[in-house]
Amino acid sequence: MLLSSRSSTEKLALGSIVVGISVLGLKALAWWLTGSIALLSDALESTVNVATAVAALIAIRVAAKPADKDHPYGHHKAEFFSAVLEGVMIIVAALLILREAWDGFQNPPVLAAPGAGLLVNVAASALNGWWCWVLIARGRALRSPALVADGHHLLTDVISSVGVVLGVTLAVLTGWAVLDPALAALVALNILWSGWKVMTRSLSGLMDEAVAEETLEDIRATISDAAAGAIEAHDLRTRHAGPRTFIDFHLVVDGHTTVEAAHTICDRIEQALKKKLPDAQITIHVEPEHKAKHSGVVVV
Repeated sequence: MLLSSRSSTEKLALGSIVVGISVLGLKALAWWLTGSIALLSDALESTVNVATAVAALIAIRVAAKPADKDHPYGHHKAEFFSAVLEGVMIIVAALLILREAWDGFQNPPVLAAPGAGLLVNVAASALNGWWCWVLIARGRALRSPALVADGHHLLTDVISSVGVVLGVTLAVLTGWAVLDPALAALVALNILWSGWKVMTRSLSGLMDEAVAEETLEDIRATISDAAAGAIEAHDLRTRHAGPRTFIDFHLVVDGHTTVEAAHTICDRIEQALKKKLPDAQITIHVEPEHKAKHSGVVVV
């Protein structure tokens, strides 16, 4: 199951590269046909899409490596580094677009063949829209931060592309050439915000942030239901790294419980947790009754 998940994640990452190159080609053609700075900004963002898709594929392959002597907890955080890199590259692209927009304000361009260029850009945006939906849906299912970050970035690209198409159309209809660089500047600001959100989401994983509250409640309930024979579970801690969830806690049992009986309880809890979170890595510290804190998870 885990190998199948890794294979699916890698295929999606490869698909992102193919789609990214196709969209880049279409948007570059749209810019070449029109000379629009706003469409150039759209194309520049697509170069980032290709670069980050390559980075995501490399990170996913590194994250899939098994634990070793130097990395006893595995390589799962590699995907978060990819997502942070993506955020940085988005910000760099935004700054490049702002520079082009400033030049455009000083010398507003005359748009050539706007109809053909806009149609090509719409086709590129439709392809991007379909693929971002695939990445977000499948990335969440596979619990891959790199794929989800890539999908959210593409969604921002789609939204900004729709705005660009509408704005360039308005510039052509009204004859206000200054609208073209103005739109490019708005696209850049939107991209900056997108890059910041991608980076903050990824940094939370690098900082060993706990799992979402909803998931934490599921973990507590599962421990409570599966720990028959124990007294309580306390000091529950969680963190996530890519598809892997780390869970550790102290399990209090009656002082007369044998090692074998305590081990059986732990096995039962682990099996129940892995039904909920197949990629979970669980550590349970068994303690005698006098160590009870009368807090945490009460066993049903």
